[in-house]
Parts: sequence; structure tokens; C-alpha cells
Amino acid sequence: MTGDATIHGGFITLHGRKVVGGAAEGEALVSSERISGWGGIDPRTGTIIETHHPLRGVSFAGKVLVFPGAKGSSGWSNQFHLARLTGSAPAAMLFNEMTTKIALGAVVVRAPAMTGFDLDPLGVIETGDWVKVNADRGIVEVIKREPRPG
Repeated sequence: MTGDATIHGGFITLHGRKVVGGAAEGEALVSSERISGWGGIDPRTGTIIETHHPLRGVSFAGKVLVFPGAKGSSGWSNQFHLARLTGSAPAAMLFNEMTTKIALGAVVVRAPAMTGFDLDPLGVIETGDWVKVNADRGIVEVIKREPRPG
């Protein structure tokens, strides 16, 4: 951990550890469950296709993917590499559990990726929030989306 998270109004700043450098921003797509690469995503569209996954049918293309980590075989990195080649990869990846599978996947996606946060991103980032990732500085800035009228 590299600092203290700050929460101020509709803004949250997290600090973490760089896995892949760079900066990107976009709408958050948050998954409380791990994502399977081989058989779990369609690399042509970035759509999660895993049968029982809560985000089945949702695409992570161009979004900041926030998730616990990878599951499945070593095919994980291959599927995410194909997603990058088709232009369907996430803009950035934020995850909790660092494994060799996800490390290689993050490298082949070539998008900013971070882990080791001072505050669990799954607890503070929601799908639809705007997220700015600066992996080189170890900072994630979250702008909370406006609540929808209920």
C-alpha cells in the first residue's frame, strides 16, 4: 500500500501499486466475481459470456474493469490479448489479487493496471462511476456518478 485513500464528497482517491504503467480513464465496470478468460469472454467484443457470471452479456471494451482477479487456465492472457488486437480490451484494469495469470494478462492488454490498494476498489467504485487511472503515479481518482431518480 502506498498512501491513504481520501473520500471527499463525490470524489475518491485510491493509492495502489503499478502492474502496467500508463494513464487512462473511462466508465467503471465492476464485477464482484472473478472473470474467466478462456470460455468466459468473447475477445471479439469484450463481452463476458460465462454462463453464470452476473455480468454475462456486458462488454468491458473501453471501460475501467474493476474485479477481484482472474480465474481459469493460462488461456486467460491469450483471450485478453485477442481482445486488445480486436480493439475490445478494457481501457484499464484494477484488481485485488495478483497472480501470474493476471500479471501476464495485464501485460498483453497493454492498458494501465494496478493492484495493492489502500482501500478495496470493489467497496468504493460502482459501475457507471468515472475513473481516472494513473498507474505510473499509483493513483486512481473516482468521480461518483449522479444518483438516478428512483
